[in-house]
Amino acid sequence: MTDPVDALLTAWRAELPDVIGPESELVKRIMLLSAMLAEGTAALLPELGLTEAEYDILVALRRAGAPYRGKPAELTRLLALSSGGTSNVVNHLVSRDLVVRESDPDDGRGTWVRLTEAGISLAEQALRANTSAHRELFAGVDPETMDAAAAALRAVFPAVQRARRTPPAARGRRARPAV
Repeated sequence: MTDPVDALLTAWRAELPDVIGPESELVKRIMLLSAMLAEGTAALLPELGLTEAEYDILVALRRAGAPYRGKPAELTRLLALSSGGTSNVVNHLVSRDLVVRESDPDDGRGTWVRLTEAGISLAEQALRANTSAHRELFAGVDPETMDAAAAALRAVFPAVQRARRTPPAARGRRARPAV
């Protein structure tokens, strides 16, 4: 099977060899893999009656542990939605009895969003289905390769986080991958 990333990089190296480096290959492979994983998730959500934003909120609350709740502002930050967007998604989940809003006893103006029993159940069902879809996608990859890929990305991640916290002027001018 032809590797589409190799073909893309070969073409760019012929056109702009000074721009394409190892980060270009890594970025493109991560982007394509991310798209494949997102496609698998997006395909199963309608079967569960969920949108991606609803799924993200349900699993974020389930991941929080008992009592399976979070502040709307935390959900907004986690999901990279606007506060209005988060509110709309939460309203829809409330109307389906998957979450409830509760007053924050420590802040009279604040609220919590908490999973109901039905929300816990659906979050777990959706997460299991998503995990199964991802397992199917990676079925042809041996465990050693999976472990090596995860370890390599674990090593890359802190450096990328540090670079994001460094002001752009301090980073100097770097060529962006043109892939």
